Amino acid sequence: MVVIRLSRGGAKKRPFYNIVATDSRNRRDGRFIERIGFYNPVASGAAETLSIKQDRLTHWQNVGAQLSPTVERLVKAAGKKAA
Repeated sequence: MVVIRLSRGGAKKRPFYNIVATDSRNRRDGRFIERIGFYNPVASGAAETLSIKQDRLTHWQNVGAQLSPTVERLVKAAGKKAA
């Protein structure tokens, strides 16, 4: 099953997450199919905190990909922010 979830990067105590579409059997930071966006929880100043390619997210959901609970929360937050 394809799942859309976070893949952690960044330094110690400075997390940076890529939002990726991957097979559910792959490791968290392992191989992925496509990078859909990113989430930077420690962004400061004018730095962008969240970026999601909506067209690619919609494509993956239409072919049956499931969102992880955290990504689902972020997508809802991005939707409220855009509105």
